[in-house]
Amino acid sequence: MTGRPFSVLVLCTGNSARSILGEAILGQLGGGRIVAHSAGSRPKGQPHPGALRLLARKGIDGSPFRSKSWDEFTGPGAPPVDLAITVCGNAAGESCPVFMGAPLKAHWGLPDPADVEGDEAEVDAAFEQTWRWLEMRVRALLDLPFETMERPALAAELARIGQMEGTD
Repeated sequence: MTGRPFSVLVLCTGNSARSILGEAILGQLGGGRIVAHSAGSRPKGQPHPGALRLLARKGIDGSPFRSKSWDEFTGPGAPPVDLAITVCGNAAGESCPVFMGAPLKAHWGLPDPADVEGDEAEVDAAFEQTWRWLEMRVRALLDLPFETMERPALAAELARIGQMEGTD
């Protein structure tokens, strides 16, 4: 262990919905063990309104969350990244940027709640479901002694977690 919290970067194409929720859940439940970030390959520029409504319902201030490029996490001066998790099929299939320190990579693909069409209640229900699936995965990660696990064993556990309910 490095003496600092384990740094997790949650990636998706638009960085407006699933990756924002993943960052929020990791930050909320990580309890000092994890520092969480999110980014996208083609950021939308702002979090999805459904994501912001959900964060508010969960009592989480949405103002610190922003849609940003994964370029912020590459090169000298970038925050360290121990684990990069893709949460959408698009980001998993894209070439990932080169991160300093060669982080572990995992894919936890989930359907995009931002694609749901309907009234606000239907959109909010999709975001709630995505939250439940992500929270289940984050809790499974936090149940592991990831700070002391060998990389191959941790990679295998991350793959198992990625196959939990809700996989796209």
